[in-house]
Amino acid sequence: MIKVPIINNSHYELPLYSTYQSAGLDLRANILEEITLQSFERKLIPTGLSIAISEGYEAQVRPRSGLSIKHGITVLNSPGTIDSDYRGDIGVILINLSKETYKINPGDRIAQLVFAKYQKIEWEIVSKLPDSNRGKLGFGSTGKK
Repeated sequence: MIKVPIINNSHYELPLYSTYQSAGLDLRANILEEITLQSFERKLIPTGLSIAISEGYEAQVRPRSGLSIKHGITVLNSPGTIDSDYRGDIGVILINLSKETYKINPGDRIAQLVFAKYQKIEWEIVSKLPDSNRGKLGFGSTGKK
């Protein structure tokens, strides 16, 4: 387990894992009054949280499956990446993909935060790529003969 420094300027407790084996921590809307999302409208929702992630890690803002299936509410840039050098408020870009208006209330769980290790790459210029079974076949080509 890694320790992540956090500043909580929200009105709510720190994000928690809902179950012991949950991968994501629930993020809450840090708003003072209800926000309405019209059909196909998007808005940046603040969380009131700022973090300092160790180099080599990122935090991914992901949709909550219940909001997506029940109401058509999702994270627009999913997953949204929080880089290790960002120190500002974690904002969540929500979009309403349903035909119905949706109301976000103060403290609502709006997204989840997942931490992931990543590795930097270095480009190696070559004139030919190694062969593979798939080759240059495009979208939808896996598993087809």
